[in-house]
Amino acid sequence: PTLLATLDHPDSAPAPLHLCGTPFQRQVWQALLGIPSGSTRHYGEIAQQLGSQARAVGQAVGKNRLAILVPCHRVTRADGGPGGFYWGTTLKQRLLDQERTTTGHAP
Repeated sequence: PTLLATLDHPDSAPAPLHLCGTPFQRQVWQALLGIPSGSTRHYGEIAQQLGSQARAVGQAVGKNRLAILVPCHRVTRADGGPGGFYWGTTLKQRLLDQERTTTGHAP
C-alpha cells in the first residue's frame, strides 16, 4: 500500500530508505530527493550545487535503482533533452507528465 500511495502522491508517503552507494552517490541521491515533484533539474545544476561535474552526477544518477522513491527521472540535460533513464525515456517522460498533472506544473 505504501508504494502505491507513493506512485499516486510521491511527496506524501515517506518511506525509510537505506541507500547503498559511495558517499558521492548518496550525496547526489539526497539532492534528487530535494527536487520538487513536477519539477526538473539539469545534471549541471546538481553538479554546481555539490561542487562537482555534470558527468559525475550523471554517473551517480545512473546507479540509482529506486526510480520512484529517489526521483532520478527529474534530472534532464541542459539542452532540454531527457537524458538517460535506466527504464527508458518513455517511462521517464510518463513519470514527469504524471507529476506535472498531479502538481499542476505546466510542462
